[in-house]
Amino acid sequence: MKTTLYFLVLLGALGAFDTLYYHEWRLRLPSKPTAASELRLHAVRDFAYTIVFATLAWTTWNGLWVWPLAAILLFEVWATLADFLEEDRTRGLPAGERVMHAIMGIVYGVFLANLYPHAARWAKLHSAFGATDYGAISWILTLYAVGVFTSGLRDLAASRKLARTGERLPA
Repeated sequence: MKTTLYFLVLLGALGAFDTLYYHEWRLRLPSKPTAASELRLHAVRDFAYTIVFATLAWTTWNGLWVWPLAAILLFEVWATLADFLEEDRTRGLPAGERVMHAIMGIVYGVFLANLYPHAARWAKLHSAFGATDYGAISWILTLYAVGVFTSGLRDLAASRKLARTGERLPA
């Protein structure tokens, strides 16, 4: 499982760079009226990642609990694809950001491929959350969970503020 979590740590680092460099510093998305819908997608995806980072750091999703985990992971895929479409609709992506998104997609796929055998084993166990501890990796993922939750709150607040200033958001 540690190898799987190394890919999750890498994905979190890439996501943090993408958010801080492209979304916050270079493009200043929270101040762009056309970014309200994109920021809402970022927020819901951030909340999904909060659950993934926080739980995989310290628990296993055993038995029937593997299905809600799978649903969260599939929701993240949906939110990312919707985000790609929204970005193409509302703004041009810098080449570096487009490449970053491609790399993140590849790493996410590798993470999922590595997680699958563990999830298949968990599915055969009694339905409960199991306790686990991966040392420093667990603490790094916990910090990521706090960071991505904070980012999600910021994106949600910015989306709401932008919506109040005039952009019409889809229902």
